Amino acid sequence: MAKDNDAPKPKDPVKKLRKLIRDSRVAMLTTVGSDGSLRSRPMATPDGGFDGELWFITRFHSPKSEEVQENQRVNVTYASRKNDRYVSVSGTATLVRDPEKLKELWRGAMKRWFPEGKKDPDLALLKVTVDRAEYWDANENRMVDLPRASAPVKEKEKRGPGRRPDPVEAPTQGGAMG
Repeated sequence: MAKDNDAPKPKDPVKKLRKLIRDSRVAMLTTVGSDGSLRSRPMATPDGGFDGELWFITRFHSPKSEEVQENQRVNVTYASRKNDRYVSVSGTATLVRDPEKLKELWRGAMKRWFPEGKKDPDLALLKVTVDRAEYWDANENRMVDLPRASAPVKEKEKRGPGRRPDPVEAPTQGGAMG
């Protein structure tokens, strides 16, 4: 039986991952609870191309945000039975307060979850820097790794298990929102 790493490597893993998740409207975000349990919840996938980081809109004061501040390791999955497309992305999550990025990602449909709109002072962005991505190759009947489908991660940004993250990231220009 062939191993996952025996598969031919895509020429541009970021482009491949962008294509795989492009039409996914909802992802499942898995965080680690304070007791070590895994917690998953659906997250609306904002429009905008994947460039090595995944972005989601969330509330700053929410259980998910607290879990991310306690343990930055997350997993994001995308599934489409119709297209036989299944993608798993592991990475490091950071809460970001950046009004310009929020404005860029905001869509009117988001009001369904955030009735106060993009000016809601409790809104934050969840940035997931991808460490590893893999997808189901239906033709080969196996999972395939996408090597380096992420923006380069600086050594000091890597986190080990049990290490608390740095404080919430705030943009240097324009200040933090809320």
